[in-house]
Amino acid sequence: MSAGMRTALLLGVAALAAAALSPPARRWCLTWGATADEATGPVPGDDLLPDAALVSTRAVTIGAAPGAVWPWLVQMGSGRGGAYTYDGIENLFGLDMHSADTILPHLQDLKAGDLLPLGPGGPGMRVEICRPGRTLAFRSDDGAWVWIFDLRADPGGTRLVSRNRIDPPGASRLRRLLYDAVMSPGSLVMERRMLLGIKSRAERVAG
Repeated sequence: MSAGMRTALLLGVAALAAAALSPPARRWCLTWGATADEATGPVPGDDLLPDAALVSTRAVTIGAAPGAVWPWLVQMGSGRGGAYTYDGIENLFGLDMHSADTILPHLQDLKAGDLLPLGPGGPGMRVEICRPGRTLAFRSDDGAWVWIFDLRADPGGTRLVSRNRIDPPGASRLRRLLYDAVMSPGSLVMERRMLLGIKSRAERVAG
């Protein structure tokens, strides 16, 4: 097991234990990197799933302009630019994710209605909002998951805000609580790596 995989596993176990024991730790899992205003404020696309049972808002500061961050977002996906996270973990589930380290020109023409593939031959997410350099929002086929990336100009760079809105269909209250207990820390491990992966790539290319 690689050092990165070991770090991910340890972080996941620690986060899961903390989230199960402590409401503040759960909030930390759901709002890693985000300011209070970012965590509670609106982002474009919230109305795509207004009554979500689970909402996470995570963020990172990137030392590159929004226009330099955007290309890394639009090329994401299985069989595309990957997800910039732990490829080994993704591929344990057969998702065929291989994170690109360069901007891929042939994958830059993304538009509303296009599909973000999450795995070969599997479900994907539809592009609902595509405002270059500003906002990219996806919605799952069943409407139960909305994923929004909001780029905000920041002195010297960009604040990249990632919001997930999830409403597991047909789940009882107990199942929703269990889903929350597992997904909050689990998604933190992967999304933290993804945001930092985008940050490192964008800053390296921007120089």
